[in-house]
Order: sequence, then structure tokens, then C-alpha cells
Amino acid sequence: MELTDLVIERLLLVIPLIMSITVHEWAHAVSAAWLGDDTARLLGRNTLNPLAHVDPLGTLLLPLLGVPFGWAKPVPVNPVRFRRGVSMQTGVLIVALAGPVSNLLLAAVCVLLSTTAFVRDTSGLNQGVETLVMMNLGLAVFNLLPIPPLDGSRIADALMPRRLRPYWHSVSNVGFALLILLFLLPLVFRGINIVQLLFETLPI
Repeated sequence: MELTDLVIERLLLVIPLIMSITVHEWAHAVSAAWLGDDTARLLGRNTLNPLAHVDPLGTLLLPLLGVPFGWAKPVPVNPVRFRRGVSMQTGVLIVALAGPVSNLLLAAVCVLLSTTAFVRDTSGLNQGVETLVMMNLGLAVFNLLPIPPLDGSRIADALMPRRLRPYWHSVSNVGFALLILLFLLPLVFRGINIVQLLFETLPI
């Protein structure tokens, strides 16, 4: 593959990725604001402007280089500011779920768009919509894994008995290392990459 073709191919994947993570992080910010925490809003994160959420290294450089690992700038949340009569535990659960749910909703919208004649009859657009569907499904499932600092770890923390939380929090320091291992270490048998096995549909 020529360098120009490779760059175009990567860009066609990074652009949907930016759209997907923008919606994901925006959903965290909106749900936190709805619960009474305006931390993200004050920091300019309650927006669909990708520039507010994109991390130059994790969202742009690594995916462009073909590295199957990346991240966005996390949305700051202060559970102490939650109101609306919900406990901090419930509020954390709502905010954590908002990200993956937003990706599932975006995937559903894209599926509906793919049924329209305009999208079906436009090959490039149809391919882009399909990429958005698969990418958002992959992001939703991946973020639900109970590995810190993913949303799934916060969901697990909010749902588990209080007596187990100190043990759960003790593994949070190695969560990022676990994510790297998840992406980079092949299975001992058959040499299958774990992420490729679980998320073959995620085109990055």
C-alpha cells in the first residue's frame, strides 16, 4: 500500500473515532451537569466541539500510526456536587453509563441512516456510516469492561458492596497497565490477540 493511500485510510478511521469519542465524553459532561455538577461545563467540556475532548497523543497520533490503543481527555466529575436527590454512588453510576449508552444510541442512529436510499446509494457515505456503527458498538462494549479507568470500573464500583470497594480501589493503580496488556499481549495459546478476538469490528 502506498503512503498516500495509508494516510487516507487512517484518516478515514480517525475521523469517525473523533466523532465517537466526542459524543461519549460529551454524554459524561451532560449527565454530570444534569445531576448538578458543573465542573465539566466550567472547564468547557460540556460541548460537542471535538477540540475540547481530543487528546493529541491518544486520539490522533497513536491511531494514525496504527497503534491499537488510544484515549480521549477524561471529563472531570465531582460527585460531591451531585444534587437531584441521588446518592453519590447512584450519580457516579449514571455518569459512567452515559458514555457507553451514548455510543449505542449513535450506533442505532447510524443503522437507521444506513437504511435510507441516499446513504445506500452513496458508496463512500455508506461505508462511513458502517464504520461509525461498528466503531461505536466496539467502544461501548470496550468501555464497559471493569478495568480502571474505563467506565465499566466505575459502574462496578457503584454496584458492588461497600465492604469490597477498598480491595477494588487497590487495583485501580494497575488498571492502565492492564489495558496496555489487553491490547498488546497475545493469548498464550493459538497466538490470537485479545482485542482482535473480542473486538474484530472496531476498525482501528
